[in-house]
Amino acid sequence: WQSFDYPTDTLLPHMKLGFDLKTKNNRFLTSWRNAYDPSSGSFAYELQIPKNGLPEFFMLRSGGPALRSGPWDGFRLSGIPEMQRWSFLNIVYNFTENKEDVAFTYSITTPNVYAKLTMKFDGFLELSSWDPEMLEWNVFWVSSTTDCDTYMGCTAYSFCDLNTTPKCNCIKGFEPQGGTMDNRSTECVRKTPLECNGDGFFGLKNMKLPYTSGAIVDKSIGLKECEEMC
Repeated sequence: WQSFDYPTDTLLPHMKLGFDLKTKNNRFLTSWRNAYDPSSGSFAYELQIPKNGLPEFFMLRSGGPALRSGPWDGFRLSGIPEMQRWSFLNIVYNFTENKEDVAFTYSITTPNVYAKLTMKFDGFLELSSWDPEMLEWNVFWVSSTTDCDTYMGCTAYSFCDLNTTPKCNCIKGFEPQGGTMDNRSTECVRKTPLECNGDGFFGLKNMKLPYTSGAIVDKSIGLKECEEMC
C-alpha cells in the first residue's frame, strides 16, 4: 500500500490519476464533505474506459456523471482547452496509455515551485500554486461549470451554444422534432432520410469530442479509411 495510489482529494506532481492495469486499481479524487470535514463528499473525479472507445475523465456527483473532460487528443484533454495555460506555471502534463497504466500525470519543471490539483467539496476542480511570500495557495485554474459543460445537457444530434436562446441547437441536416427547439429535452431528427450514397460529414468547430462508449476506436487507420468504414 502507498498513499500515491489513494490520492483522496488532491493530486500532487508525479502522482497518477487513472488505472493501474496490473493491480486493477483506479486512482481517483474524492472531495471532502465540506470545507471542514475531510470525510468523503458528493464529488469525485475519475477515469472511465469504454469497452471499445477512448478513456476520459468524468466528474461524478453522488455517483452520476456531471461533467466530462473529453478524450486525450495528443496534446491535452480535448474538453479542457484552458489546460494550455498551465504552461505559465511551468507545468508539463501527460496522458499515458500502455500495458501498465492508463493515467494522467503532471510535473513542474521549475525548482521550488509547488502546485496541487484538488477536487473541491463544491464540485470544482482547482489547480493552485504556493505563494512563498504570502504563505498561501493561489488558485490558478478552476474547472468550467457553464451550462454547455453539463453532461448530456443537450439531446443527440444537437450542440450547445451559450450565445443562443435556447442554448441547444440541432446540427446541420437535422431539425427539432415538432418544429421548435423548446428546451434541452427536445429531440433533433433528420430533415431527410439517410442515404449512404449522398450523405457525408460536416466539420463542427470548438466542440468537445463525443463520448466514445457507442463507438469503435481504431488507432491504426486514418481519416479516409475511417470514412469508408462509416
